[in-house]
Amino acid sequence: MSGKSFQGLKEQAEGAAKDAANTLGQATQNAVNQITDASQKAFDKASKTAQDGVEKVAGQAAEAMSGFGKKCGFKK
Repeated sequence: MSGKSFQGLKEQAEGAAKDAANTLGQATQNAVNQITDASQKAFDKASKTAQDGVEKVAGQAAEAMSGFGKKCGFKK
């Protein structure tokens, strides 16, 4: 095998290795992006659920206080 032929094979192998590394890097970045997006959606949903719970409890407390006020004659 001539040196020129070997050099060509070496360059092809290096190119293939770089392509594989780039593909792996892109796949890793895509996976990280998907995990980040899923985490953000889960956090948003948990925050919304907590906020809804707080609003519900606040509403119930207001109703209870209103009823208590009416029973005590503070409100008509």
